[in-house]
Amino acid sequence: MTALPHTSSYYAASAKPFELQAQLTESIEADVCIIGAGYTGLSSAIHLLESGLSVVVLEAARIGFGASGRNGGQIVNSFSRDIDSIERTVGKENARIFGEMAFEGGRIIRRLVKDYQIDCDLKDGGVFAALNSKQMHHLEDQKALWERHGHHGWLELMDNNGIAKVVGTDVYTGGLLDKSGGHIHPLNLALGEAQAVLSLGGKMYEDSAVVDIVQGEPAVVKTAKGQVKAKYVIVAGNAYLSNLLPQLQAKSMPCGTQVITTEPLSDEVAQRLLPQDYCVEDCNYLLDYYRLSADNRLIYGGGVVYGARDPADIEAIIRPKMLKTFPELASVKIDFAWTGNFLLTLSRLPQMGRIGTNIYYSQGCSGHGVTYTHLAGKVLSEVINAHATRFDAFAQLPHYPFPGGHALRVPFSAIGAWYYSLRDKLGV
Repeated sequence: MTALPHTSSYYAASAKPFELQAQLTESIEADVCIIGAGYTGLSSAIHLLESGLSVVVLEAARIGFGASGRNGGQIVNSFSRDIDSIERTVGKENARIFGEMAFEGGRIIRRLVKDYQIDCDLKDGGVFAALNSKQMHHLEDQKALWERHGHHGWLELMDNNGIAKVVGTDVYTGGLLDKSGGHIHPLNLALGEAQAVLSLGGKMYEDSAVVDIVQGEPAVVKTAKGQVKAKYVIVAGNAYLSNLLPQLQAKSMPCGTQVITTEPLSDEVAQRLLPQDYCVEDCNYLLDYYRLSADNRLIYGGGVVYGARDPADIEAIIRPKMLKTFPELASVKIDFAWTGNFLLTLSRLPQMGRIGTNIYYSQGCSGHGVTYTHLAGKVLSEVINAHATRFDAFAQLPHYPFPGGHALRVPFSAIGAWYYSLRDKLGV
């Protein structure tokens, strides 16, 4: 086997044992062929198998190799742009269905963890932390928005004294606790979902990059050494799709985010930093996010590299952010540092659609993918089972190419990010 190994992350180092799946070396058939064994592909596979269809999953590298196995591990509700942005785009009446779906992804994760007994260090509770009064007003509006869409009983606004009880730092003016949020070991979640796929009779192949999709009924999905004939195809490669379907590239851009993980902290220090063991993200445009691992390490991430280049020194980028939040960690050793890619859209809303009659895709989570991808898998399984209402709602969202085309999307996006970051710093 020559499958690419996982990146040198804390998650890979602490992953549950999982047998490497064989490479596809023959011609096989299935009802559905799924390209990509990240959360979108795995959620799609489980929901389709549960509905009685036969499924083959093809993964170019390893299960959870991309963002699904590298992310911050935070269960955050809604979408990268919130429901009010969708309302402004499609109108309040048409946006109602998105409000109904905005809190479903986390419920799907918890259902899969329970039904398939997935050991992924699931913890409840997520905090949005405000750095100034403008961000605090935004959180007040967010609470009202989410409750208007049915998310009652889960949200708690915190003033300066309140947030000090859940985060051991003095940099925040307040925050919003979502008790239905939470955090997980993301790679172990992916591996547990892959085991669920196998237990349901699905077939999975690693080291099986797709080199061509021949449209037709059935479609033929080709790898270097095999192929799958399928009634339906789901393309779930996201930021790691490469050039397989060029028509999906113009309206999206891969971006990198960086994560570091400390050495294990003492119980006393861990309790002081995050006494309720919640995960936290701030409210900046280019936000920071962090949480404790099961073995008391602080996992801290942030920053965006447009175009998904790998920085030469990840620790040099993220450690100063961590120390600004928690100065007491100045002498703490960093054991792991890694980067991972996510796919950004101009609207920061996900893209879901169909190519021809039987090739479906979902991409462009824009840094908000843990919950959305699990919802997307369910929605894609619905449309394949002839229930298209929710798929159609996503498919009708307008999407536009980045200004300046492929060559200028990186510098233009970086300029935009600089502008919003400056506004964050000034609190305007």
